[in-house]
Amino acid sequence: MNILVLGSGGRESAVVQALSKPGRTVYALPGNGGIEHCLPGSVMDKAAVLQACRENSISFCVVTPDDPLAIGMCDYLEANGIPCFGPGRKAARIESSKAFSKALMKKYGIPTAEAEVFSDLSQALDYIHNLKSFPAVIKADGLALGKGVVIARTAAEAEEALRQMMEEGRFGEAGRTVVIEEFLTGPEVSVLSFTDGRTIVPMVSSMDHKRAWDDDRGPNTGGMGTVAPNPYYTPDIAAECMERIFLPTIRAMESEGCPFSGCLYFGLMLTEQGPKVIEYNARFGDPETQVVLPLLESDLLKIMTACRNGTLAEEEVRFSSDSACCLVLASKGYPGPYEKGREITADPGIRSSVMIAGACMKDGRLVTSGGRVLGLVAKAKDLKSAVDQVYSDCDRIHFDGKQYRKDIGAKALEAYGIQNLR
Repeated sequence: MNILVLGSGGRESAVVQALSKPGRTVYALPGNGGIEHCLPGSVMDKAAVLQACRENSISFCVVTPDDPLAIGMCDYLEANGIPCFGPGRKAARIESSKAFSKALMKKYGIPTAEAEVFSDLSQALDYIHNLKSFPAVIKADGLALGKGVVIARTAAEAEEALRQMMEEGRFGEAGRTVVIEEFLTGPEVSVLSFTDGRTIVPMVSSMDHKRAWDDDRGPNTGGMGTVAPNPYYTPDIAAECMERIFLPTIRAMESEGCPFSGCLYFGLMLTEQGPKVIEYNARFGDPETQVVLPLLESDLLKIMTACRNGTLAEEEVRFSSDSACCLVLASKGYPGPYEKGREITADPGIRSSVMIAGACMKDGRLVTSGGRVLGLVAKAKDLKSAVDQVYSDCDRIHFDGKQYRKDIGAKALEAYGIQNLR
C-alpha cells in the first residue's frame, strides 16, 4: 500500500514514522532531508498533488498543513478518487478563520475568552483605547504560520500590532480582519483528537513552549518544544473538557453543516473559571505531534481510515502510559531572519528519535533549510528521564548557530514536584 503525507516539517516526520509498517510505502510531498521517500511539488498545487498520487499509486493521502486544508485539498482529492485524512475546506475554517471559530463558540456556548472582531482599523483602535485593563490579545483572523498572535501589554503596543496587521499588511490578507480578546491566565494544555464528525477520541495531552527564549520570554514561534502528558490535565479536567468543549464543538460543526473529520486540535487555558478554548487547529500540531504519536500503540492508519469512513466508534485507540519530550533545535535568529545551508553533523550515541524539519540533503550533506531545523524526541517511563535524554543528545548534534531553549519540560517537572535546573 502506498500512502502520501503532504508537508515538510517535523510533524510530517512524526506522521510518516507512525504510519510506516511492513507492506506500506509512505511518501512525503515535498518532505525533508530525514524522510526516505520524498516527492517534489507544492502542497498548494491541487493538480500537481493529484498527479503525484496517480503516478505513485497512492491509496490514501494525509493532509497535515493548514494552508492546503484551507483551500480544500481534501475536497479536491476526494472528488478525484483519492481517500483523505483531513477536514474539507468548510470545516477547516475552524482554524483558518478565527472570526468563524469565535462566532461558533459564542453561538453554542463553548467556553472561551471574550472577544470582538474588527475589519475596520479605526473601530479597532477605538475599542483598544477604551479598554479598561491590559494585557489584550490581538489575533490575525487568518493563517499566519503560528505567529499571528500578539499579547499587547499596553494600548500603545496594541495600536502598533493593529497597524502592522491591518494597515501595513504584516500577514497579508490574514491580518486584514483581527480578533481582539481578553487575556486569560492559567496553565496551557494542548489536546489533539481524532474525530469522524460524530465520535471524538482525545489523544494524550501535551504542553507546548511557544516563546523563543527561556522562561517564556521573547517572540512567539511555531513551538520550541513539547512534553506529554501535561501534568495539569487531570482526569477530572479531561471529563469536563469532553462535556463542555470537545463534544459541543463536534456537534456545533455538524449543526453548521460542516462536520469535522480528521485531527482537531484544542488549545486550552485552565483558568480559575474552568477550561477555556484559546484556539482550534484543523490538523496535527507541531511540535505536539512529535510527542503524542510516539505514545500511540494502535495502528495510526486504521484510526485515520476510521475517521474518514465514519467508523471511529468501532476502532480501538490505545496510548502508552510513558512520557515523551521533544526539544526543537532552531537556526540562529529564528523566528526572525535566519541563515540557511549550515551543515548538520552528529556524534555517535544518540538515543532520541531525530525528527527532521527544516533540513535537506545538498551534495550528500544534511544542511539547514528552515527556522526549526529538527526535533529530538525521547520516550521514557517518566518525564525526567525523557527530558534528560533529549538534552544529553542535544550536545551530540552540531551546526553553526544552533539555538534551543534550556527549560523545555521544567514547568511540567515542577508540577510533579521535581526541580530540573540546568
